[in-house]
Amino acid sequence: MPIKITPFVLGEYQTNCHVVTESDDCWVVDCGYDPEELIYFLAEEELQPTSILLTHCHADHIAGLDKLRNAIGNVPVYCHPIEREWNMNPTLNLSEFGGMPITVSPPDGEINVGDELELGDSVWRILHTPGHSPGSICFVNDKANIAIVGDTLFAGSIGRHDFPTSKVEDLRHSITDVLMKLPDEMQIFPGHGPSSTIGHERETNPFVLQGF
Repeated sequence: MPIKITPFVLGEYQTNCHVVTESDDCWVVDCGYDPEELIYFLAEEELQPTSILLTHCHADHIAGLDKLRNAIGNVPVYCHPIEREWNMNPTLNLSEFGGMPITVSPPDGEINVGDELELGDSVWRILHTPGHSPGSICFVNDKANIAIVGDTLFAGSIGRHDFPTSKVEDLRHSITDVLMKLPDEMQIFPGHGPSSTIGHERETNPFVLQGF
């Protein structure tokens, strides 16, 4: 069965949260504010996620975690170890700066570079792509040419690097030396906005072409 990725645009920040299915297995990648539509979809499709994976732990990617888990059960949540404490810290997850500090339950485990994750019959590798946040990670399936890239790279743009924990030099390296090494046909699913391909971004993204 081919991999299927179903995006949901959640909350006022219009965060892309993805349901990834392969065979009878299912993940949720990120869960932002107002996840009711995502929860309804899982129930209607009779999908039971085995894991909730986080590309990073900014508020707009974690705010709906507890509501999701209350609806579907205590599904384990995983993130990069650098951001393990962020769910419980409104300063680090940036919700404090928006005037509505949030905390959610801590992750249950860590995802490290070099890990390989299995979903059904598919195997995914982990890329560490810091810059937008220090623990940003991407999930890559080379066989299907699919990458879930969080807020590192967008269609026609890049992730913000003006937050207290952002670092522009790291983001430049993550895009130029990590993501742009992927094949042109690799389809990317970012944390905001439409999907794209590495090849299209290589040829048209002004930040890739002109630097930043």
